[in-house]
Amino acid sequence: MHHMEAHRPSSTGHLIGRSVADARLHLCRPDRIPARAEVVRPGRELWILHPLGEPAPADAVPERMQVLLIDGSWKQALEMVRGVSAWGRCVSLPMKGESRYWLRAQQGPGQFSTIEALLHLWRHLGLERPYTELRAQFELHVFASLCARGQKARAMDYLADSPVREAFPELLARLAEKRPRVD
Repeated sequence: MHHMEAHRPSSTGHLIGRSVADARLHLCRPDRIPARAEVVRPGRELWILHPLGEPAPADAVPERMQVLLIDGSWKQALEMVRGVSAWGRCVSLPMKGESRYWLRAQQGPGQFSTIEALLHLWRHLGLERPYTELRAQFELHVFASLCARGQKARAMDYLADSPVREAFPELLARLAEKRPRVD
């Protein structure tokens, strides 16, 4: 994760760290990229996800892989990829459609948030259960962030195509309750 991204509440890198077993967060600064030995796990093929990589092979074995996600702005991500590209295989995924990350503008076709890239990877690998669980957490993060920003109408629009309604019905009911005004 780029060090400038580390303090942004909208960052999905921290959500990945909280939601994905064995995920580790490494801060990257222009003057200091983590050492390869700190990041790369022995005995695994390292995939570095980035749109400029080669197409992901269809025959990948998830148990033999490690994925390095690059989290930052597009400019920051390009800088970080340049620093780590020799560590493993730079891989891209066929990601199409609209981003569900309504907290920041989608920069262009095929450009998604870090967590959406991971979700696309899991779908590519056929890992439906972790995909479904992480997608619900991600969309709850977006919904709650929109509400916290005072964008309640937009948050409700977001729920129209979201698994959050099905995954967290009790939570949504509690959030919809009228609360007494405290003066």
